[in-house]
Amino acid sequence: MSDRTRIALAGQPNTGKSTIFNLLTGTRQFVANYPGVTVEKKSGYFQHQDHKFELVDLPGTYSMTSYSLEERVARDFLLEEKPALTINVVDAANLKRNLYFTFQLLEMGLPMMLILNMMDVVKKQGVEIDLEEISRQLEVPVVAAVGSKGRGKEDILDAITAEDNPVNSFRINYGPMESYLVKLEINLAAAEKLAAFCSPRWLAVKLMEGDSEALNLLKRFHPLASALEVEVEELRRCFESDEDETPEGFIAMQRHQRATEIEKAAVLRKSLPKNRESLTSRIDKIACHRFFGPLLLLGIVYLLYELAIVQGYNITNYTWPLLAKFRQIVDNLLPASGFIDESHLRGLALWIVDSVNGLLNYIPIFFILFALIAVIEDVGYMPRVAFILDRVFRRFGLHGQSALPLILSGAIVGGCAVPGIMACKGIADEKARFATILICPLMNCLAKTPFYLLLIGIYFPEHKTTAFLFISTITIFIALPVAKVLTLTVLKGKESAPFVMEMPRYHLPTLRGVLLRAWERVWLYVKKITSIVVAVAVVVYILLQFPGLSAEREIHFQAEVSRVLTKFQTQVEKQGFAEQLPSDQYLPLMQYWKDYKNASVAAGGNKERKKAINQNFKEKNSLYYGFLKPKGNQPAKKINRDVRKLLSTQKRLRREIKQDKISNSFLGRIGRAMEPVTKWAGFNWRINVALLSCLAAKESAVATLGALYEPPETGTAIDNTLEKRMAGVESGMTPLHALAIILFMALYPPCLATMIMIKLQTGSWKWMLFSLVIPITMGVAISTIIFSGGSALGLNGWQAMAVFYVVAVIITLLTALIKDHEIPDYMR
Repeated sequence: MSDRTRIALAGQPNTGKSTIFNLLTGTRQFVANYPGVTVEKKSGYFQHQDHKFELVDLPGTYSMTSYSLEERVARDFLLEEKPALTINVVDAANLKRNLYFTFQLLEMGLPMMLILNMMDVVKKQGVEIDLEEISRQLEVPVVAAVGSKGRGKEDILDAITAEDNPVNSFRINYGPMESYLVKLEINLAAAEKLAAFCSPRWLAVKLMEGDSEALNLLKRFHPLASALEVEVEELRRCFESDEDETPEGFIAMQRHQRATEIEKAAVLRKSLPKNRESLTSRIDKIACHRFFGPLLLLGIVYLLYELAIVQGYNITNYTWPLLAKFRQIVDNLLPASGFIDESHLRGLALWIVDSVNGLLNYIPIFFILFALIAVIEDVGYMPRVAFILDRVFRRFGLHGQSALPLILSGAIVGGCAVPGIMACKGIADEKARFATILICPLMNCLAKTPFYLLLIGIYFPEHKTTAFLFISTITIFIALPVAKVLTLTVLKGKESAPFVMEMPRYHLPTLRGVLLRAWERVWLYVKKITSIVVAVAVVVYILLQFPGLSAEREIHFQAEVSRVLTKFQTQVEKQGFAEQLPSDQYLPLMQYWKDYKNASVAAGGNKERKKAINQNFKEKNSLYYGFLKPKGNQPAKKINRDVRKLLSTQKRLRREIKQDKISNSFLGRIGRAMEPVTKWAGFNWRINVALLSCLAAKESAVATLGALYEPPETGTAIDNTLEKRMAGVESGMTPLHALAIILFMALYPPCLATMIMIKLQTGSWKWMLFSLVIPITMGVAISTIIFSGGSALGLNGWQAMAVFYVVAVIITLLTALIKDHEIPDYMR
């Protein structure tokens, strides 16, 4: 074999294909996407007997038809790339079912070998498999393995590096159809380019199956494609008329029959006790039960959230200080800021770091989440989730596999749309996949929760639990009808795949496999999100910073600075420190003060650490330390008091400048310009600015409100809470206003990271923009109906909430009754 030989790894889901991939490649693997599509491409490298190989793990599929994107990607790779060898991983304990896929690979005429994986399960079942007989029947090398335990690696490597991997000549005899296939083969073989690209026999079979992608190949390579397409339709019609059976149904039956023959010849089942029930069957009696199944699912979802969201956030208490330290390092490298002035270089750099840190802070949560998902997948529970929810979801154009993405996105308050949308990759049905991607942002991500808490705390303080229950469920009753409308309109032309689902045996996952997959997904998230976030963060920064302060306000703030610094200088001179503390030392002294305070807070109640901090700061600058800890020195005490006043004034002026900049910024001006329209939804310009600022990240809403509703100069800490400040300023705002704002936030467009993920998963800017425009339109419409309609009817916040909830439930039930005529009855 030549240097770096390319090998394809193919197989059905749940055959242990990933364990074989990890067994061969170890850590030398990487994940990307196939060009032009969103399907994950996993590649790795290994070496044996001086031969170097690249192993490409194809998407797990049940067939080589054109139902799903994954099937098309796997098939196109084999046809276009023509790997030197295709390794088909088969679940040995379900040989007959897996052979159906094997036959389709063999018919493509590519060099191939078979790995019978999970042979340990076969042994436990009291079954013996004759590998030589299977090899003789299929005319390809066959190797036994237990990938999860590392067994069979050497045999696999030896088979791969064997000198000869001839193109197989395996054929299924399709009996009455053979004359039709031969006729097609002759016509197809006449086109040299077509015959060079793929096996005429394979293409003939696919054409008789009515495969749409096979017709595209015909049009692409055959000069007489139009005439042949007519001939294919005529042959299919004649066969169906003669045999009273559809060609695709007949082909499937013949493959099933051939698989039965091979199993009978190669598999010996030892006598086992009668009525012996497998562990999988016993577990499924509960897991797939009509009543207990959903309860078990709710318990697993709760556990998923408890471990990933709750415990993951606990871990961020340890990782966030590391990110904060990185920010401090960047801060120290940047040009120092003035008393109130900050260069745009410094401001932009720190803004970018804060934006990226905000995303990186989710890594512990995502890692746990992805690891738990990998466990659920490897155990074999994921198909059961799809089975339990598919019947309900199908009524709304979704799929059983839509459940996990919606749960991760926050079907219960506290998810995140980014991993939810990433999880949509596993949905084979293209129409359902797009619909799921587009409604994931309608779920209640964790970043919206502080905003909900703020408004509920002000306007619904007596009934917080009920208000949160409303928020956590109303989004479901909005999202399901939206999904149905999307599948009946803009997604109407997307392909729907039949819900082919296998219930694999339960088995224990491997720690290595779980950690590897969790790391792969987290790394993919980091690579794809952070780079684009940096670019967009620049745009958001500009919109919030420019055009900046007016000339009058600039003069006002500079005069304030001059006044307080002059006053401080007078005090320094009065206390006899003029020579020791010239004016160019004022800012370094203030920074010294802040650094000491930060270090002391970080030390907590640890006396030894505080003692070390005091010693360190004393050695760093004894003069500054004398002002910081004046003890009995009265002049130094007065400087201490004035430094604290200076710091307080600096904080107040910077806060006022920030408020003025936001109010006068492009975003602020847009917020004011929108007020004549948004007032009908109950939003004033401050709410508009807060909502606009959280396009980048939902967390920005509360932070922006904190800047807009400034704390008073005096008062207790309780009086200065944002709830108190906002309630004081917005004295005319009622619970009806709050309900309209909450519902708008519930439907709020995807944040920056989510929009980027939508672009990556759909492969289109169009869908990303669509995901931005539709929720805004819906949010404004619903908020306007709630506020203006509720005001006209004289409803208060609670009454409007109850009416809207009932209407949403009724609409959901009605949309469930609408049929999608593009979907055949057997797929509903």
